[in-house]
Amino acid sequence: MTDETDLQITLKERDSSLVLSKARSDLVARGRKAAAAVVARAEPAPPASLSETQKLAEQGNAAAQFNLGSAHYNGQGVTQDYAEAALWYRRAADQGDAKAQFILGLMYDNGQGVAQDYNEAIRLYRNAAENGNAAAMNNLGLMYAGGRGVTRDDAQAVVWYRNAAQNGNAAAMNNLGLMYAGGRGVTRDDAQAVVWYRKAAQNGQPTSMKSLGAMYEFGLGVAQDYAQAVAWYRRAAESGDPSGMTYVGGMYADGRGVVQDDAEAAAWYRKAAEEGDPAGMNNLGTMYERGRGLVKDMAQALAWYQKAAALGVEHAKANLRRLGQ
Repeated sequence: MTDETDLQITLKERDSSLVLSKARSDLVARGRKAAAAVVARAEPAPPASLSETQKLAEQGNAAAQFNLGSAHYNGQGVTQDYAEAALWYRRAADQGDAKAQFILGLMYDNGQGVAQDYNEAIRLYRNAAENGNAAAMNNLGLMYAGGRGVTRDDAQAVVWYRNAAQNGNAAAMNNLGLMYAGGRGVTRDDAQAVVWYRKAAQNGQPTSMKSLGAMYEFGLGVAQDYAQAVAWYRRAAESGDPSGMTYVGGMYADGRGVVQDDAEAAAWYRKAAEEGDPAGMNNLGTMYERGRGLVKDMAQALAWYQKAAALGVEHAKANLRRLGQ
C-alpha cells in the first residue's frame, strides 16, 4: 500500500475515438475497488537540540522517542534512516503513544524500514485507533476494504471509515463516500455519497472535490449542475491536483458549465500534462492532432500520445495504432 491512492471510479466512456473527456468519466461508476487517501508523514522533531532529544529518549520519555523517530524518518539533523526511525517509534508505541503506533503501523504496511507485515500493521493501527487516532481508524478501514492482513469485509471497512470520519478525518470522509457510491458494505446511496464527498471536500480533500464535481456533472445524488461541476473540478485543480486540471479542461472542451473554449481547454490539459497526469497528456495530444485551441502539430500530438501510452493510457495506445505508430 502506498501512502496515498486515488480510488478510480468508472462510468461508461463517451463515444469518441479520441475520448477528450475520458479522465472525467473515469471518476463516476459502479464497481469501485478500494479507497485510500491518507498521507502519513512523520512529524518533524521540535526545535530542541537533537542531543537533548536523544538523552530524553534514552531515559524513556515517550514524546522524545517519538521526536527522535521523526528526526530519523525525515533526516532532520541526522542521516535519514527508516530502520532507526522504526526503532524509536516502536519504543514510543510500546508506551502507548498513538501517533507512534500509527506511523509504525504504516511502516509495516509499506515495508519501510521493517519487513512488510500486514498483521503487525493491523495490530498497530488497532492500538492507535483504540487510543483515538483517527488516521489509524481510516487505515483499518483500508485494510478491511482491501483484504490485507484480514479477510476482506466491506461492512467492517465502513465501520472504521465512519469512526474516523466522525473524528474529523477527511480521508475517511472521502472513503465513506466511495463506499456509499459503490454500494460496498452499505446499500448504495448516491445522496449519502454526496454528503460525505462534500464534507471531505470542505476539509480540503482534492479527490473528493473531483468526485463531488462528477456527481454534479452526471446528476448522481444531486440535480445535474454543470456550473457546480466546474466549480468543484476547479477547486481540485487549484489545490494542485493534476487530474482536476484535466477535468476542468474537459469541461471547456465540451462547453459544459462554461463557454466552450478550445484554447482554455488546451491550456488546462497542458497544465495537467506537465504535472504528470496521463489523461491530460493524451488529451493534449488530441488537441494538437485536431488543431483545437492550438496550431495543428502532428509531431507534438505523437509526442504526447507516446508519453501517455508509456504511462498505460489505453486510448493513447489506440491513438498511436490508429496513426500507424
